Amino acid sequence: MNEENKPKVRFFTVEADDAGQRIDNYLLKTLKGVPKSMIYRLLRKGEIRVNKKRTKPEYKLQDEDIIRVAPIRVSEKSAPVSTQLNVVANLESQILYEDEVLLVINKPSGMAVHGGSGVNFGVIEALRALRPQAKMLELVHRLDRDTSGCLVVAKKRSALRNLHEQLRKKNVQKFYHALVKGRWSPKLTKVTEGLRKNDLKSGERVVIVDNINGKESETRYKVIQHYDGATLVRAFPVTGRTHQIRVHCQTKGHPIACDPKYGHEDFDGAMKAVGLNRLFLHAASIEFTHPRTEKRLKVEAPLDNALAKALKNLKANQSK
Repeated sequence: MNEENKPKVRFFTVEADDAGQRIDNYLLKTLKGVPKSMIYRLLRKGEIRVNKKRTKPEYKLQDEDIIRVAPIRVSEKSAPVSTQLNVVANLESQILYEDEVLLVINKPSGMAVHGGSGVNFGVIEALRALRPQAKMLELVHRLDRDTSGCLVVAKKRSALRNLHEQLRKKNVQKFYHALVKGRWSPKLTKVTEGLRKNDLKSGERVVIVDNINGKESETRYKVIQHYDGATLVRAFPVTGRTHQIRVHCQTKGHPIACDPKYGHEDFDGAMKAVGLNRLFLHAASIEFTHPRTEKRLKVEAPLDNALAKALKNLKANQSK
C-alpha cells in the first residue's frame, strides 16, 4: 500500500446543527462504509475520542466538540447506482429548488422515495449519489411510488426538525392535480371519510373507507377542467393518510386515471387510448415557511410529458 492510500487520522468538528445527536448515530452517517459493529469496537477501544477523551456510544455531541478517529480502512462500497446512472443524471435536472438547508425535487413517477420492500434504489439513494459531499440528506415527507411531483429533502438536521414540526402543525400546504373518472361536481369540495389500512391475504396492503374504526381524514377539492368522461381536479389533503387522495376519489365514484389499486378498468382503458400509461396523480406544489429565512416558500412542479400529453389529447378529442 503506498503512502497516499494509507488510512490517516481524521478529525471532525461538530457543528451546531449536529449538537444533541448521539455520537454513534453521527459516526454512522459521517463514516460512510464503516459497519456499525466496527464503530462500537473503535469507541470501546478508545480509538475514537471526543476532545481527547474516551467516550461512550450514547454520548450526546456538543457544538464545537472535536472528534478524533484513528486510522481505519473505509470501504467505498455504496448504494448500487451503476445500473441506475441515467436515473441519477436525470434527477439533477428535476431539482426545482435548492439552498444550503434543503432541496425540492420533481420526483418521477415509478420511482420509490427510498430503497426497501424489494426496491434497493430510490430517490434518496440517487440524491446521495449526486451529492456525495452532503453530510445529510433526509426525506421530509413521502410520496407514493407512482405519484410524481414536489418532494422535499432536508440537508440539515435543524431543517428536518423544523419542517416536521410544520407538518405536525399543518403549516405545510400541498396541492395535487388528479385526473378522475366522470364529471366531478363543483359542489363537491370536501371528502371526510375515515380511512383504515387493510392487509389482504396476498400480502398486499390497501386502504379502505371505515368511518367507525378508520382514522379521521379530510381532502378538499376544486375542479380545474372538465373533459369528456373525465375531470382534472386540484386536491388539498388536510390530513396525510396513506393513499388518502386516491381512496377519497374512488369512494365518491371518481377513481383516479390508471390507478392500479383503486382504479376503474373501463376508464383506465379509455385513458390509455389517449396515451396515459401511469397514475395521474401529481404533487403540483408545496408551500411552507423556510426554516432559515422564516419567509413563506412556494415551489411548483410542472407536469411530466406523459401527463401533459394526455391532457392535450383529451382536449383535442373534446373539440372535435
